Amino acid sequence: MPQALSCPSMFTPGGFSPHLHPSKEGEHDSLIFQDGNLISASLEALIQHLVPTVDYYPEKGYIFAFLLSSRLFIDPHELLSKVCHLCIEQQRLNDPVPDKARIRKFGPKLLQLLTEWTETFPHDFQDERMVDQLTDMFHRIASCDEIYWKKMNQLLQGLSQKLKTLHQGDESIVRTNASVSEKSISFKSKSPSIHTRDILTVCNDPYTLAQQLTHIELERLSLIGPEEFVQAFAHKDPLDSTKPCFKDTKKTRHLEAYVKWFNRLCYLVATEICMPAKKKQRAQVIEFYIDVARECFNIGNFNSLMAVISGMNMTPVSRLKKTWAKVKTAKFFVLEHQMDPTSNFYNYRTALRGAAHRALMAHSNREKIVIPFFSLLIKDIYFLNEGCTNRLPNGHVNFEKFVELAKQVGEFITWKQVECPFEQDRNIIRYLHTAPVFTEDDLYLASYESESPENQPEKDRWKSLR
Repeated sequence: MPQALSCPSMFTPGGFSPHLHPSKEGEHDSLIFQDGNLISASLEALIQHLVPTVDYYPEKGYIFAFLLSSRLFIDPHELLSKVCHLCIEQQRLNDPVPDKARIRKFGPKLLQLLTEWTETFPHDFQDERMVDQLTDMFHRIASCDEIYWKKMNQLLQGLSQKLKTLHQGDESIVRTNASVSEKSISFKSKSPSIHTRDILTVCNDPYTLAQQLTHIELERLSLIGPEEFVQAFAHKDPLDSTKPCFKDTKKTRHLEAYVKWFNRLCYLVATEICMPAKKKQRAQVIEFYIDVARECFNIGNFNSLMAVISGMNMTPVSRLKKTWAKVKTAKFFVLEHQMDPTSNFYNYRTALRGAAHRALMAHSNREKIVIPFFSLLIKDIYFLNEGCTNRLPNGHVNFEKFVELAKQVGEFITWKQVECPFEQDRNIIRYLHTAPVFTEDDLYLASYESESPENQPEKDRWKSLR
């Protein structure tokens, strides 16, 4: 198989081994293995490989990798329909007198598959067609044993709660987007109240602010479904001529809202620094945010860490030389070194691996916190997606690619499920979400008002802004 198509350099054989579970009869010819690992197959063969039988259940890693990637080739409701049809056909669930002994053996495996699907990809079941098919399959097996009624109700209740949480998350995003957080203030029209209210009046303890930032990060991460990483870069399947190619923004709304949060935090930090008229106060705010960034690093909150550093590195802030001269910058340079983009963010990736290892060994939620630098995670997934084709020349699905994708996204899922161990301070969180921020132009204007332009381009820009 050509190297450019299969991405062998990124594939880790130890991470996924479908050969641990026997394939069903007749599957071997259409499933292509290499060193015992499934690397490609036709879409129909992959769907067949997902369907449990009395004697077979697919490996957990396969279920996740296929359900994650399958949406590039087939809509989830169509996939579930095919799975249900195969189950009905193979287990003869339409027979006038079903084989109850056989269904009792098959039932637990079908329930397990549907449970894994609903727990890992609850967003799929916001489609009523999915819930209808789910309920129909439950009724087919529940009639053979009362215990399935109880299990069916438990699964549906759990799914209902997950969908309710997602709905509340959607409403929260709408509220946040409609609030002051999406609006900017003009430097020329600053009101007296904005002068007196800043981060240090709301929270003057760096560790507390880092904890509250971690609260926001984990809450927003919890809403992002694993499928959003695939849907963000979805292209039209070349073998499917029936569907138009378009991107449904609803399918990536939580991911996009999270990126907006990062940008907002960058601008909030820059605004807080550029706002004070006196350089002593500006230096004080810079030193405070340096300490916040250090606490974020210690917690394992790399996304807030990078947002704070990015805010301090914005040109309107970095050009304030007289202000920075009053700052003890040693700690800042250490943090900048950790997040240095050279060598593909080598230092950050090393720190991330350390945090991930700590999380694996952890006994408390505090030690389990790993919040990756999200833009880089998206970038890694984008390059994996662009660097390898979804289908091979023979029409087979390039499953080797999706195993690697599942590995990256699966790690993220583990991290996003951690419950925040810190006590929530609603006042601080409200401030972080709603405090007005400057636009880029107003940041420059505030910066020039604080420390006059030093060269002709700066003087020209100041003149145009005024």
